Amino acid sequence: MASAESVKADTAGGVRSRTRLFTLTWAHLLNDGASNYLPGVLPAVLVAVHGNVHMAGVLMAALMIGQALQPVAGWLADRAGGKWFVALGLLLSSLGGGLLGVTDSLGILIILLLMIGMGSALFHPQALAGVRSMVQKRHGLFTSVFLVGGEMGRGIWPTAASLVAANLGLQYLWIIAIPGLLTVAAVLRFAPALPAHPRTGPAIRWNAHSRPLLLLLGYRSIRALTISGLVTFIPILWHLHGGNLVGGATIISTLIVVGVVGNLFGGHLADRFGRRPVLVASTLATALLVVPTAYAGGPWIWVLAAVLGPLLFLTASTTILIGQDIFPENRSMGSGIALGLANGIGALLVLVIGFLVNDTDVMIVFWVLAGLSLAAVVPALALPKSLAGRASRTASQ
Repeated sequence: MASAESVKADTAGGVRSRTRLFTLTWAHLLNDGASNYLPGVLPAVLVAVHGNVHMAGVLMAALMIGQALQPVAGWLADRAGGKWFVALGLLLSSLGGGLLGVTDSLGILIILLLMIGMGSALFHPQALAGVRSMVQKRHGLFTSVFLVGGEMGRGIWPTAASLVAANLGLQYLWIIAIPGLLTVAAVLRFAPALPAHPRTGPAIRWNAHSRPLLLLLGYRSIRALTISGLVTFIPILWHLHGGNLVGGATIISTLIVVGVVGNLFGGHLADRFGRRPVLVASTLATALLVVPTAYAGGPWIWVLAAVLGPLLFLTASTTILIGQDIFPENRSMGSGIALGLANGIGALLVLVIGFLVNDTDVMIVFWVLAGLSLAAVVPALALPKSLAGRASRTASQ
């Protein structure tokens, strides 16, 4: 009888874990969709606010810079516990994303973009810590599953938004915010509630963490710059060559949706072969393909985007887990640094390289991205073995 009860309890626990993982993954899809569809409609938005190509980098920086607050949000989330940060983040991202098309004021547009970034900063650290709390092992695989939801949102929403804008107008972009707003209630009902960590808990050992932290930030910021640079300037390049809004958006969608393959299997490969080989291989392959993708014409640009996508996202779960392992005293903050702070730095770099382009030529951006991708091999090789091996020593803590 005891055995039957044990099996029943295990089954119920498995169903509960799957429900929680599905809820967080679905919420991640909607949050990241609302937070990242701007590149799909960026040429039309630039026209609406009377901006030039240089303004593309400014708008993308405004969208992404709020994510630099993720370490602070993660620290607060660990102190507070629960699931409220996940729900509030999804709410802000969805509201901001739904309102982007209703203004032709550059100032209001930037405020909305900052609001979206803040929502994303609140959402991710606590959601990632929640996913890790549901399993005792195979963290890479479960984190990859969660990240797939976000990448699917980032991939599908630009094309969905471009279709709405092309057929109904930018002012109807509020339609794509509805699923996220409805899902907030499901997050409050089904997402795992994390325990609150008292303020008297172990202090963060900044001196011990500084070197691996800087190496991770160097690597991850370049990856964030590469991804943001590609999704920002590929549609503009397409537009400059006479392509339409939806066509440019579908290139982004191809890059990111097919990239889910890399996101899903990257964690599994790191669990099996070690983290460093995945980091280095992904970076080198990306450096080789960035420029050919930009120069490709006709259907070849979709083919190369489909190849480049998995390589770009192969390291996503691995770098987040490294961030968590650098800060075992505060895993939400570690997630926030690896994902949000690095994305914020990458956004600022997109703003910088945006000033290298003009209204007729953006090719220099892709050469810069290729060179920086190659340079990212250095911090990947310099990471301590305890963090870059097959399984870090802090992973089970």
